[in-house]
Amino acid sequence: MNDATAGTPAGKSGAAGHAVRVGARRGLTEFLISLRNPEDQLFYLVSGGSILAYLILNRNTVIPRTDIGIPELVLPGALAAMLVFGGILGPAFALALEREDGTLLRAKAAPHGLTGYVTGQIVQQTLALLPMLAILLVPSVLFLGIDITGGAGGVAVLAAALAAGLAVTLPLGMIIGAVARKPNHVGTWGMLPILAMGAISGIFVPIIQLAAWLQVAAQIFPMYWLGHVLRWAMLPDEARVLEPGGEWRLAEALGILGLWAALGLFLAPKVLRRMSRRESGSAVEARRQERMQRLG
Repeated sequence: MNDATAGTPAGKSGAAGHAVRVGARRGLTEFLISLRNPEDQLFYLVSGGSILAYLILNRNTVIPRTDIGIPELVLPGALAAMLVFGGILGPAFALALEREDGTLLRAKAAPHGLTGYVTGQIVQQTLALLPMLAILLVPSVLFLGIDITGGAGGVAVLAAALAAGLAVTLPLGMIIGAVARKPNHVGTWGMLPILAMGAISGIFVPIIQLAAWLQVAAQIFPMYWLGHVLRWAMLPDEARVLEPGGEWRLAEALGILGLWAALGLFLAPKVLRRMSRRESGSAVEARRQERMQRLG
């Protein structure tokens, strides 16, 4: 790009597009590297394997007053939990770590570097869900007889629900990662609230078995509603008796998920720009010295 076009709208658009393409390639490359990392492989196997083991151990257990098995009920909630944990904690930890080691500062130095960085994170964190989906869905279909193409919407609704989950969770993860001063703060501001959310969101037991006030609290947050949409898509219509009020509330679910997504998409760019302006070589060095003192 020559100097005459660099400052024009077309030139700026081209630079931003280049940054997006570079970021997407970076995200893909980091995902492929993670697939060869023994620690990441162990994480996928332990996390996905634990849920799969629960499904297998309860394969013959049926929910009272229904013909629905525990694996059929739990799988949609587990997918919702996977989206929330991976979509929020993945980018939050990555952003906090890469602020500390200077990766973000180096990205910021490039034209539209923050745009490229965020694109890379989106691509990497989205692809990182694929191994978990394979570990959970393939054995569930082949060996547990769970029909993910049945229910009210089938595969298309399942894919749309997963995409909606990413639209909700990735911006929230970016916000937490930008606000956290240290990686261990992500555990405090991200992990603990998500664990609490999961405990009341009806992942492993029908939410109607929880206290009424816990049911109300769960319906404020996106994890329950993601599970609700996935159950609607994957379970027979009779499963609605396991939801509060005994009905599917798809419009309400989409509305609440839309509000969470809008909130995240509104706040994330502002928080990221503010965080980026504060990044400097002296800030990275100060964090490095603090880290060395902790390790020492």
